[in-house]
Amino acid sequence: MEQQLQKQPPPTLRVLITEDHASTRMGIKHILEEGFPSLCFGEAADEAGTLALLAQQAWDLLILDISLPGRSGVEVLREVKQQQPNLPVLVYSAHRENEFAMHMLRAGAGGYLTKERAPEDLCRAVQQVLTGGTYLSENLSQRLLGAMKSGGSVLLHENLTPREFQVLRLIVAGKTGKEVAEELGLSQKTISSFRTRILNKLRLGSTAELIQYAMRERLF
Repeated sequence: MEQQLQKQPPPTLRVLITEDHASTRMGIKHILEEGFPSLCFGEAADEAGTLALLAQQAWDLLILDISLPGRSGVEVLREVKQQQPNLPVLVYSAHRENEFAMHMLRAGAGGYLTKERAPEDLCRAVQQVLTGGTYLSENLSQRLLGAMKSGGSVLLHENLTPREFQVLRLIVAGKTGKEVAEELGLSQKTISSFRTRILNKLRLGSTAELIQYAMRERLF
């Protein structure tokens, strides 16, 4: 009598979604449910909820928005990567690629997907990140190729390190040097040095010019 092989059910994909709008989380789940056979979702609206769920169980993927209440997704990504460096992270944001993509990739994200591209590309981006690859849109790929050929970045703020970019965002948010130092656990002297390096890299002469640059490039 021939032994029949039992078909094994597909493994459950555990996806944690960090996004402060419930309707957007629902949309992400709906798109992924059409592209993957077996899913388990966790949902968080901010950093505290994200870290709590990460501590409770293992996840295969974190889908992370940038604009969150309290600490932004930029800071959340840094914290997540410090605690779980091997966790794949796909950044899913309303911000244009030229505003944050390079910084999120340098901070450890496996891909950057704008919300306007989600219906067409979300499942493909998730698959790419899960298999250890890096998801880049065609536009971003071309910009990175151009940057490599020219020996630098297309935009000045893309030359900033993740920490410098973090300090920039806090400064343009109106925080004083003391407040920035306290939030990041650094000395005011260190923050002053960061500010000087940021201004030099952006070829600016003052905080007022820095704010104008950030507004023009929509960095906050």
